[in-house]
Amino acid sequence: LLSQFDPDNTGYISTEKFRSLLQRHGSELDPHKLEVLLALADSNSEGRICYQDFVNLMSNKRSNSFRQAILQGNRRLCSKALLEETGLSLAQRLIRHVAYETLPREIDRKWYYDSYTCCPPPWFMITITIVAFFLYNGVVLDRFVLQVSHPLYLKNALLYHPQLRAQAWRYLTYIFMHAGIEHLGLNVVLQLLVGVPLEMVHGAVRISFVYVAGVVAGSLAVSVADMTAPVVGSSGGVYALVSAHLANIVMNWSGMKCQFKLLRMAVALICMSFEFGRAVWLRFHPSAYPPCPHPSFMAHLGGVMVGITLGVIVLRNYEQRLQDQTLWWIFLSIYVIFVLFAIFWNIFAYSLLDLKLPPPP
Repeated sequence: LLSQFDPDNTGYISTEKFRSLLQRHGSELDPHKLEVLLALADSNSEGRICYQDFVNLMSNKRSNSFRQAILQGNRRLCSKALLEETGLSLAQRLIRHVAYETLPREIDRKWYYDSYTCCPPPWFMITITIVAFFLYNGVVLDRFVLQVSHPLYLKNALLYHPQLRAQAWRYLTYIFMHAGIEHLGLNVVLQLLVGVPLEMVHGAVRISFVYVAGVVAGSLAVSVADMTAPVVGSSGGVYALVSAHLANIVMNWSGMKCQFKLLRMAVALICMSFEFGRAVWLRFHPSAYPPCPHPSFMAHLGGVMVGITLGVIVLRNYEQRLQDQTLWWIFLSIYVIFVLFAIFWNIFAYSLLDLKLPPPP
């Protein structure tokens, strides 16, 4: 194929040969993909198209140069919007709904709609929610949630406790414990309603990175800013995903075509505010096990900070390599610096400040 369309091995295909190829094989392509190909041909003013962009397109991949050629082209995609198409099955309507919930550009929605195969499924968010929360708490502990007044609340190997901060796994495993059924319920609802669609679009690698980064930032924020308190719950990861999604909607407000987007944002913010307010109230409420205080609320803020920095970059650059984005490296560097600072803080600050920590559980 390369020798046929690029005999001089220049790495480019002439637009004339490209159009003739589309005329011969256009009926074999998905209509949305054919539309993107035509837009690519019409947007190029140099009379040639990068062969690698063509290969990427045919293999359901898109390079940065290909995407820029489409976005900067003069030709508008003139066919009807994906939202106007009729006769779709239930699964197709679900995929279309997810596309409009998460992507701000019509060309990205059509591309995602044509290329999504549900393989692999959104396994990360489902696994974290069902296996981690319900299987562990329900089977191992014989209960779905431990209230902060329960005698086993502090006596487990999962939650973060300032006296046990040297046990590094606790900076992650604290997400498997929750301080009350309302705490668990809100986190599960937000995680499934927001996390699963995001993973369907952006993939498990990106979404798991944002989630885990929010979880780690949450526990480290507690160890730095609320040094005497334990922490439980998955709010750090959940708030990272939700805040990234909400920030992405605000930044692309005119392009987001999801239904009732203002109402959806208001509901999400109300739920987050309610859960955060409850965490603040609980933190300063008299503890059932003095002198150990109730869980800290700083993990929520750590997750939000990750969401509006790293999370926004991850969700904004659909199908683009993050390593090519300058802002990605800036925010990643800031995050790494914070993690390193928090590690050294945990090693030296507790002894230097001579804090009176609660006794180990």
